[in-house]
Amino acid sequence: MKATAKIAEGAKLIRLTKQYGTFLLLLPALWSLTLAGQGRLRPWMVLVFVSGAFLMRSAGCVINDIADRNFDGHVERTRDRPLAAGTMTLKEALIIFSLLIFLSACLAFILNPLSIFLSFIALILAMIYPFTKRFLGVPQCFLGFAFGWGAIIAWAAVRGTLELPAFVIFFSTVFWTMGYDTIYGLLDREDDLKIGVKSAAILFGKYTWQAVAGLFSITVFLLLAVGWLSGLGLLYYFSVAIVLVLFARQVYDIKHIINPQKVFAAFKSNVFVGILILMGIVGSYLYK
Repeated sequence: MKATAKIAEGAKLIRLTKQYGTFLLLLPALWSLTLAGQGRLRPWMVLVFVSGAFLMRSAGCVINDIADRNFDGHVERTRDRPLAAGTMTLKEALIIFSLLIFLSACLAFILNPLSIFLSFIALILAMIYPFTKRFLGVPQCFLGFAFGWGAIIAWAAVRGTLELPAFVIFFSTVFWTMGYDTIYGLLDREDDLKIGVKSAAILFGKYTWQAVAGLFSITVFLLLAVGWLSGLGLLYYFSVAIVLVLFARQVYDIKHIINPQKVFAAFKSNVFVGILILMGIVGSYLYK
């Protein structure tokens, strides 16, 4: 295969044209950076976390495809992924993964010692998650830990320590991730049942919409707690109110309109949810 074709397959492997996952990983870290800095953001630190989110999400996609290479070919949505389709070898994928992790480590070493230590935990979480689908009924919980950990690192990067708001942001991200990834899991539920992969969408079955409603309700409660602990203003609470409406719409869609396009749109709308929360945080500091 020509070099240009290999590059194209590498781009497909890291989902280069599908960056919603990067935003979902990045945004809680930006919430934490802003709150820890009390509205004052250091541009270089923002650049580190933006770059780190892209690299780690890309690495997560690669290790996920490595773990699922024998399953993806049996799932309609994933059968054309490079490893499943045979257009990329396992060795090539491992090289790409190693390069992404090396670059991520270089970024981490710019930060303080506590953040460096926490970054290694993030790597462990990212590497373990793809395999949890074999034995955990709700692997989305583990994904939530992986996606929320960036908020912990971000707080430590600014303050050099960990405080209660960092953990509340972390757990709000865990429940939020569990909610939206359960929605995402609806896309593959039938195929996952056939191949024996576990998912919250399978575990909850016909009660999936109630489960997602519960997860999003906990998320909203924790987001309100973040605002209270951080002394945020009305703009933040207004943004949380809009998020509540968006969550309600997602729950309505998966309860009443189960089709792939609507489900995927509901999942992707969570990028806007994360942006709204960030806007509420920034706005609260700007207009105090």
